[in-house]
Amino acid sequence: MKTGSSARPLPDDAARIAALEDELDRVKRINVALMGRVERATDLQGNAFSLFESAITLENKVRARTLELERALSELAVSNAALAAAKETVDEAQRRLRDAIESINEGFAIFDGNDRLVLCNQTYLSLWPAIADRIRPGVSFDEIAEMIVDDRTTLGAMVAPDRWVSERLAQHAVAAGAHVHALSDGRWIQINELRTSEGGIVGVYTDITEAKAEDARQRAMELAEKATLLQATLDNIPQGVCVFDADRRLVAWNGPFTTLLKLPSNLRAVAADHDMLATIMGRTYPLIRSSGSFAWLDAGSPATVHEQPLRDGRTLEIRRSTMPGGGMVMSFADITEMLRNAQALRETADTLERRVEERTAEMAAVNVQLKQEVGERLAAEAAMRDAKTAAERANISKTRFLAAASHDLLQPLNAARLFVTALGDRRLALPTRALVRQTESALNSVEDLLEALLEISKLDAGAIQPEISDFRIDRVLQRLRTEFAPIARNRNLALRINESDAAVRSDPRLLRRILQNYISNALRYTQAGSVEVRCSRSGDRLLIETVDTGPGIQPNRHAEIFEEFRRLDETLRDSGLGLGLAIVQRASRMLHHEIGLSSVPGKGSTFSIAVPLAPAGAVDAESEAAIAPRTVLTTHRVMVIDNDPAILDGMASLLGGWGCGVTTAADAEAAARLARAAALPPDIILADYHLHHGETGDQAIHRVRSAVGRDIPALIITADRTDSVREAMQRAGFHILTKPVKPAQLRALLARVLA
Repeated sequence: MKTGSSARPLPDDAARIAALEDELDRVKRINVALMGRVERATDLQGNAFSLFESAITLENKVRARTLELERALSELAVSNAALAAAKETVDEAQRRLRDAIESINEGFAIFDGNDRLVLCNQTYLSLWPAIADRIRPGVSFDEIAEMIVDDRTTLGAMVAPDRWVSERLAQHAVAAGAHVHALSDGRWIQINELRTSEGGIVGVYTDITEAKAEDARQRAMELAEKATLLQATLDNIPQGVCVFDADRRLVAWNGPFTTLLKLPSNLRAVAADHDMLATIMGRTYPLIRSSGSFAWLDAGSPATVHEQPLRDGRTLEIRRSTMPGGGMVMSFADITEMLRNAQALRETADTLERRVEERTAEMAAVNVQLKQEVGERLAAEAAMRDAKTAAERANISKTRFLAAASHDLLQPLNAARLFVTALGDRRLALPTRALVRQTESALNSVEDLLEALLEISKLDAGAIQPEISDFRIDRVLQRLRTEFAPIARNRNLALRINESDAAVRSDPRLLRRILQNYISNALRYTQAGSVEVRCSRSGDRLLIETVDTGPGIQPNRHAEIFEEFRRLDETLRDSGLGLGLAIVQRASRMLHHEIGLSSVPGKGSTFSIAVPLAPAGAVDAESEAAIAPRTVLTTHRVMVIDNDPAILDGMASLLGGWGCGVTTAADAEAAARLARAAALPPDIILADYHLHHGETGDQAIHRVRSAVGRDIPALIITADRTDSVREAMQRAGFHILTKPVKPAQLRALLARVLA
């Protein structure tokens, strides 16, 4: 290890020692002068007394000077001791600094403000083995750089010595950041230099040879992978391809190239560059050589395409194009068969043209016959259009009939239900109450039958169109649990409807109808056990299954039970109408949802439907709907508008039994007159949609509101279940109930509106 100069005394101590030494010299000179004087006095006077007197005087002076000299020597000894202690401290600090520098794995060198070496470690010297013995403290950085150039220690010094020296001195002068140098022995070093506060420079020299080697290996692997990928790509191209670099060296080719041109597979061994390959091609295929289709393309030249016939009867399509940065790529394709096919097509076209000319004459002969056939066809098409028009009119007529029939049939049924419900709310004898329950059950059966028939008719006529939206399936399942839980309890069955947080894309009304029919059938045919609704994700769909422990279904009846009026067991008292699964099949087809059935006779059945899942984030998290408290309807004033007296009487009986004050009117004019005459306006209006003389319920509501000058809440009750009526009333802000009105449903809606 090379270090700086040995330790020097502190500046203050050195000055003090110099002063003491000067004082000592002065005392010595005084003693010499005094002794000379005494000797001269003795010679001149020769007097013993004078000699004695001079001796005494001289002794006093010598004693005084001696005391001064002793004090000076004492102070010199103290200063020397302090100087020794300071030197020991400095030496210890220098030893620690040298040990610290030597413990660093990197090369370390410090240069002072004059750019001369102050200190370095052995690792730094090992970077320059040939000049290490000449790198000593005090040597300047410029001299070290010149020695490196003279010894050719770095690659830069070997290639361009002057430029390397100038660049290295500039880097050293800036002393900011890192720079990398390659040594002539294959090592790489990274130099980080930083200027000190005193104007010197500290340099750290790190050996990054291994990192450079790893980087080189990584780049070599990447190049190898790219070459492998390029070769694999070339091998999968049906055309023959060869690639040359900017120096015209052959760098890549594929199998079809050597096969097509009948060249050896080890092509590089016989043709390392374009010139050698052109020579081989010229000997084997002189026509290619003479046409120049294999000649070299200089950078920037446009791509060329050349059809080259060969002596063996083949024709090659030769394409040449330059590559960015120089080089050329060539492709060879055998287009012999393509040219033959083109020739065959031309001959076929000529033949067809002749045949067309021949057939033209024949066509002219049958043109009259064709005109006659066209006339007959036009007549047939006119008849078909008339038939289609008649069918469309019949369909429209059917739709109108369904609407009218639903209104006319449901009107008396609605009145009967209202009367039965009002009667059931009264205190009756047990036999009478049993008759009321039987009547209500019969009305429910008639209502279910009418609703099923109307729904199937609408599905077949296309009157119901899906309204697709994204919603959480829990919204449907919670309502189904509330609807069917009492029925399951009455049948002593366990009903489990597993909730799911999945969001689906469907028509909620039609999907709820499908699941209603599934659960209703399962509860109807299961005598003991349970009915369970499960939800599970299957890819991009939600599979909803209704699993029961019923009697099961024979495999040969799986398709049959989805037909109209097909019942599994007609001996049951409540075996249904046989329309539920028919509605399921029609609704699922309309929604494009796949339905399924698996069953084991004696063990139960599983009905399923696969519903598409909604996209992520399409439905926000919904809070649980608050359950409205049961509102007491007593003292509320209700106005009922309906053109059917039986409906008015039934509604008056039902609402009166609930404690409401009821006012009835047959049309809008009577309703407005009663509202103006009343002391207090009604709290809510219930209006039938179809009134006499084309008047509608919404018009009657507006007249009552105008008469009292208030925006009174209102419900529309109608037997018209068309989408147009429902959408129009919803846009107008009215609540809608369809006939026959279920009293529980009516009471719940009144409670919610009047809450």
